[in-house]
Amino acid sequence: MTDELSPAQRYAEARRRAADRATALAAFRELYEFDLDDFQVEACRALEDGKGVLVAAPTGSGKTIVGEFAVHLALAQGKKCFYTTPIKALSNQKFGDLVRRYGAEKVGLLTGDNTVNSEAPVVVMTTEVLRNMLYAGSQTLSGLGYVVMDEVHYLSDRFRGAVWEEVIIHLPESVTLVSLSATVSNAEEFGAWLDTVRGDTEVIVSEHRPVPLWQHVMAGRRMYDLYEEEQGASVPSSRVVNPELVKLARMDAPRPTYGRSRRNMREADRERERRSRGRVWTPSRVEVIERLDAEGLLPAITFIFSRAGCEAAVNQCLYSGLRLNDDAGRVRVREIVEERTAAIPQEDLNVLGYFEWLEGLERGIAAHHAGMLPTFKEVVEELFAKGLVKAVFATETLALGINMPARSVVLEKLVKWNGETHADITPGEFTQLTGRAGRRGIDVEGHAVVLWQRDMSPEHLAGLAGTRTYPLRSSFRPSYNMAVNLVSQFGRHRSRELLETSFAQFQADRSVVGISRQVQKNEEGLAGYRTAMTCHLGDFDEYAGLRRKLKDRENELAKQGAAQRRAAAHTALERLKPGDVIHVPTGKFAGLALVLDPGLPPGRTNGHRGYDHFDGPRPLVLTAQRQVKRLNTADFPVPVEPLERMRIPKSFNARSPQSRRDLASALRTKAGHYVPERHRKPRSPAADDREITALREEIRRHPCHGCDQREDHARWAERYDRLRRDTRQLERRIEGRTNTIARTFDRVYAMLAELDYLRGDEVTEHGRRLARLYGELDLLASECLREGVWEGLGPAELAACASALVFEARQADDAMPPKLPSGNARRALSDMVRIWGRLDGLEEDHKINQSDGVGQREPDLGFAWAAHQWASGKSLDVVLNEADMPAGDFVRWCKQLVDVLGQIAHAAPGGDSTVARSARKAVDGLLRGVVAYSSVG
Repeated sequence: MTDELSPAQRYAEARRRAADRATALAAFRELYEFDLDDFQVEACRALEDGKGVLVAAPTGSGKTIVGEFAVHLALAQGKKCFYTTPIKALSNQKFGDLVRRYGAEKVGLLTGDNTVNSEAPVVVMTTEVLRNMLYAGSQTLSGLGYVVMDEVHYLSDRFRGAVWEEVIIHLPESVTLVSLSATVSNAEEFGAWLDTVRGDTEVIVSEHRPVPLWQHVMAGRRMYDLYEEEQGASVPSSRVVNPELVKLARMDAPRPTYGRSRRNMREADRERERRSRGRVWTPSRVEVIERLDAEGLLPAITFIFSRAGCEAAVNQCLYSGLRLNDDAGRVRVREIVEERTAAIPQEDLNVLGYFEWLEGLERGIAAHHAGMLPTFKEVVEELFAKGLVKAVFATETLALGINMPARSVVLEKLVKWNGETHADITPGEFTQLTGRAGRRGIDVEGHAVVLWQRDMSPEHLAGLAGTRTYPLRSSFRPSYNMAVNLVSQFGRHRSRELLETSFAQFQADRSVVGISRQVQKNEEGLAGYRTAMTCHLGDFDEYAGLRRKLKDRENELAKQGAAQRRAAAHTALERLKPGDVIHVPTGKFAGLALVLDPGLPPGRTNGHRGYDHFDGPRPLVLTAQRQVKRLNTADFPVPVEPLERMRIPKSFNARSPQSRRDLASALRTKAGHYVPERHRKPRSPAADDREITALREEIRRHPCHGCDQREDHARWAERYDRLRRDTRQLERRIEGRTNTIARTFDRVYAMLAELDYLRGDEVTEHGRRLARLYGELDLLASECLREGVWEGLGPAELAACASALVFEARQADDAMPPKLPSGNARRALSDMVRIWGRLDGLEEDHKINQSDGVGQREPDLGFAWAAHQWASGKSLDVVLNEADMPAGDFVRWCKQLVDVLGQIAHAAPGGDSTVARSARKAVDGLLRGVVAYSSVG
């Protein structure tokens, strides 16, 4: 080809090659044994040209190469580079990678837990650490040239996403930003915002997976391709659903069953029947791993959307005798495990289920979920990377965590619990999970396997696998801590302007355009409806208005009656005392019940109304069927009165089946003869209402009332009214989306000003304290320090109280109140709930909502006892047994508690007050045993 060029062209080509060799990118490429992909080269060149970059590419495609080039440029230019990640595990992993490449003297680590060589030219850190440094004006920022934001799509995270936007907005203009994201469908929109707030930013999007991904369905003894591929294709090509799967779905569709025996047949029995008839079935976990092993498709990650399910899967494999490692592999596994767990005392290993866990690892099988001890998770990750663990059963959190690719990924189901209900996984979640399949440089192709389920739709699965809709949505909201830090640095007016530059506001402004178009369409529709409802006898809009007024008044009276009944029932519940025998009128637990606890909040007793924010009593009762349940006002639509009184024995233990059985028997003996009254239906209040009578008379007198086509006109009038309401709602949305973030800031500012945290552009002493407190309950923590709630508490007592600021139970357990420490700690916890109630009332006055991501949630006391016991020096087996909590959760909450106690020590008045000293001693008490030697938070 070169021979065909003219002398001038050959000279130009030679100059171009010489220029390429002189670039930083050329030197960087020599550090790697493989060639860079086109998108990596494009991004690196943009960086060398002085531009910021947004790189959006699939999992495992090598985005981090671009981040490492930023590190290379910083070192070559004598500047600093901060490499930020969303979680400590990723920070630890990246720190290790960079130390191996550039040496320990050039790389530092800052994660809150660990500080290593923090003034090095390259520092790996969590994004929160960088945010805090920006607000504090840290000297470590001097000389900063590049910031890499790995996994920047985390800014969609409901709880932590705001941190990414804060960093992007507040970084000095001189800093070049490298944003690395998973494949998102609105990368151009995000890039346009980055271009607005950071300057020249190039958006590089790659849909190409370096390792092709094949989609399969495993049903019975067979593994089917999801798509009908072209003959001889080396990569997934066509998108026609495999007709064999479509036929299978029709064959396995549920058939009508008749008779009680078929209806009551358990799922296990139905599956046995299907197998015996040779029909398709859902393969067991052991069958799946054996089949993948036979096909050469291990190592595999099986995603199970339940921690208990992951542990059960490992046990099923062990009980079946499944072994995936040979003798040499088992020996190597034991050596690594013993080396990594040498610091854990023997008595703790017994508590942590070490020997069962080790047996699974030796066989090449493991679970991976947040409930595991961090050290155990790290060992699983290391063994998986070394090929010594070949089957991992994991929750979906692994898909968002560290680099742990596999040859195959298995999804047991396409439905998961989202915290409120069982919902289908989204195309974005499907892409994120299956993206783990296929190891670059190891596998020629990756495989995603979905297990057959009854009623599965192959077309639906193909839609999930083929859709690339993972939009990036801002979760940015101005918190209390953010507000005082902004005002401290920029003053009120400039802070407001800065917040209007957020990605949240950028998206809101763009969305207004589409809403405006819809309003225009609605206006055209309203004109048509107005014509259709025209009546020759009079103004039908006026007549329809009278009918609407009548309906609204009837609904209003019905609500008033219901509200009066609820109020009466509420008052009756407040009068209940322990030992009252009642009849629960409705609900799942209707019938006789004995009141064990009236369910009033701290500081409120029967008949006392001093507690402002209270949803009603929630009595704890023992039913005649021996169940102990916490009821609520919904179970009492009518007032309840005590039928009898009974003595509750002091020895009664609600957790003891025998104790419940004995007391329930006494309850039935005492009041089993009672027959509840039937409640008469109350007379409708509308019958005697003067306004309703007048409206009905006015409707009858209206000219349109006599129209033959009255009801036809009325139907058009209803459509007109409905569309008019919808249009007004859209108009309100347009108003609401204009300056939304700034208006939220105004409300937050007003509340902080009322509490004397801010005065104009001045941050008060209280505000400076709040500026040092980061977290969901920042304002509550500040108010507790302000009121001296924690003064005089010992270290363990303070740990118990501070735990309420960080802990959130995975599932609400209303049956029994949490166990609390006694004495000063209990009083302080009660004061914290009281202060939260006052703040909640102020937030309501200022129209600040928890749903907006700003309001303070109620402190959760569920970890207080465990924190107190551990900080007091109790053993691990005692604490975990009483907390009824997995070791991994316990360690994670302790790590977060250590973090917030450090903030309290830093923010406490005087810096060396009794609270600050107790906080530091509490940290020392918590950082021991499993908490101290767990390197990941």
